Amino acid sequence: MILTDTHTHLYAEQFDTDRKEAIQRAMDLGISRFFIPAIDSETTESMLVLEKDFPDAIFLMMGLHPTHVKENFKEELTHVKSWLDKRKFYAVGEIGMDLYWDKSFVQQQQDAFKLQIEWAKQKKLPIVIHCREAFDEVFEVLNDCKDENLFGIFHCFTGNLEQAKTAISYNMKLGIGGVVTFKNGKIDKFLNEIPLKNIVLETDSPYLAPTPFRGKRNESSYLLNIANKVSEIYNVPLDEIAKITTKNSMDVFGI
Repeated sequence: MILTDTHTHLYAEQFDTDRKEAIQRAMDLGISRFFIPAIDSETTESMLVLEKDFPDAIFLMMGLHPTHVKENFKEELTHVKSWLDKRKFYAVGEIGMDLYWDKSFVQQQQDAFKLQIEWAKQKKLPIVIHCREAFDEVFEVLNDCKDENLFGIFHCFTGNLEQAKTAISYNMKLGIGGVVTFKNGKIDKFLNEIPLKNIVLETDSPYLAPTPFRGKRNESSYLLNIANKVSEIYNVPLDEIAKITTKNSMDVFGI
């Protein structure tokens, strides 16, 4: 059984004391593919070190996270573009819009999102979208950018059924993580109405740990808890969930 964690911040400081052990714990459970989103220029070096340590398991993305779109966002975007032109990445991400923490850079977030989508399309790369309290704004950008080269993952999907169908209409897979295990997470109530071909699994570690670890540090080994919950929701064996969602991740990332 091969499981794929399509979104995990394994370079985060929360793993500084046991990073290799945490990765090994996941590998021991069949989780052997880890896709690593970028946040800003300060995370680049630690991502590259992670890839060097686990070259067969770690796959990097490059992008500017919307909560890091600040006064210096043009410099940060220059950093993103220079790296995209320099070497292979498997996605442009995580990018998008976040209106939960700060609404003072809405226009800049939108501009950065659009520009990074264009870079992804030019390079035939998927995008990995971060969306928090910004579904309408994200969909507006996707609608403007929609064409045959737009595809990717709607990371940490927490919307309703209608929003799920809208995301899929833009050629996005839904990234299903720990929220699916929460009692108040709501997506477990309608997820089985979404064909399995449209979902991938993720942890977003060290954030959003699934039940029974909610509130603690998340790690990629907990992807098994998420996969088991998805297996229960769809009434499909775990091995089949692993097979389908990993194939879906291969379709998106090309590896």
